[in-house]
Amino acid sequence: MSTFLSGVAVFLSTVALICGGYAAYEVFTLRQTLNTTNISTGVSPAVVPTSVAKSISPEPTASPEKTTPASVAISVLQPGQFVQPAFGNKAEVELLSAKRIKDPETGNRDVVNVQMRIRRQATDGVGGGDIISVASTTARNPETSETYKAIALNRSTGSVSLPLLRPKASADAYVWIRVPDGVKNLDIFVPDTAAFKNVPISN
Repeated sequence: MSTFLSGVAVFLSTVALICGGYAAYEVFTLRQTLNTTNISTGVSPAVVPTSVAKSISPEPTASPEKTTPASVAISVLQPGQFVQPAFGNKAEVELLSAKRIKDPETGNRDVVNVQMRIRRQATDGVGGGDIISVASTTARNPETSETYKAIALNRSTGSVSLPLLRPKASADAYVWIRVPDGVKNLDIFVPDTAAFKNVPISN
């Protein structure tokens, strides 16, 4: 009888141990499940603000277009555009340019530098008096008929003597003429040469 009771007691102890272990396992599992649920539902991810300030670049401003006013238009003499005979057919004078410059003494832009090329055409019949006095060149305003003279002898090449040139050879010359600022065109008169009409002045 005692043996039977001892066996029952051992059996019940074993069952109780098994049940206790199972209960402990269930409690542990339940606790893990609850912790996982709390983490997934109750904690929001932290937002870490950046410490580097964003640099805001200013909007690009449109650069103004480079425009050339109509009043600044430059007139250029084309080769062969202004050619006139001199001393009949013994020579020809070609205007190379008529450019407005600044007077180095006063700083005013009331000087026109007239550059020309004098070419001997005749092979004979040229005398010692066939000399073109470049320094005596004058100009006239075609709108007002006001006349302008060369500044001084030292502001020109002086004179060009045809006898000193070989046939078909040429010599370049220039003269400074006092012309008020604002005049855009000139009639130019080179001594012993046909007149040049309405010559544009470049700036």
